[in-house]
Amino acid sequence: MTDDFLNKPLISPPQDFDEPKSNRSASLSSPLTGFSAPISPYLNYDPRFLQQVQPEFIFPEGATKQRGRFELAFSQIGTSVMAGAGVGGMAGFYNGLKTTTALKQSGKLWRTQMLNHVMKQGSGTANTLGTLAVMYSAFGVLLQNIRGEDDDLNTILAGTATGFLYKSTAGLKKCALGGALGLGITSLYCLFQMTRSGSSDSSMKFF
Repeated sequence: MTDDFLNKPLISPPQDFDEPKSNRSASLSSPLTGFSAPISPYLNYDPRFLQQVQPEFIFPEGATKQRGRFELAFSQIGTSVMAGAGVGGMAGFYNGLKTTTALKQSGKLWRTQMLNHVMKQGSGTANTLGTLAVMYSAFGVLLQNIRGEDDDLNTILAGTATGFLYKSTAGLKKCALGGALGLGITSLYCLFQMTRSGSSDSSMKFF
């Protein structure tokens, strides 16, 4: 490789060297697009090559561009536990306040009773919702691996199986009631997701 080749610019300069730099930068054209583009007069490349419109991510071959049920399971379980602790804590605070007011308790005894109510009911509700989330996530991952796809049918089947399993030790009637409740909740959730996606698509078409 000779020195003459290394000294050559990447983009050929215009023929008229007496033309001002501002005009020269406006008159150059991009070798890729074929139309005029602003070229930096101090640099030897098109600055548009450095601009990225949106972030680009590299996915392995065959991988989906969204998280699967196994990845979502951890956030779902954690959210369920925290939501159960919050709801149960508020319910325990209300029940404790009503009980201590009826018994006319005050001082340290009132604080102890309130703390007991909040902690007991908060932990109980958190454990219940956490157990339901673990069951639902396990059924969802299992169905995804068996059927080879992740769709609304997996959600409905996982919710129904969760209701059956959670109430399986309470008798046949309550077991059926739990399955029906899980079926109803997951069906409403899938319907809500379909309605929301349909409304977003229609708004995109409108604009």
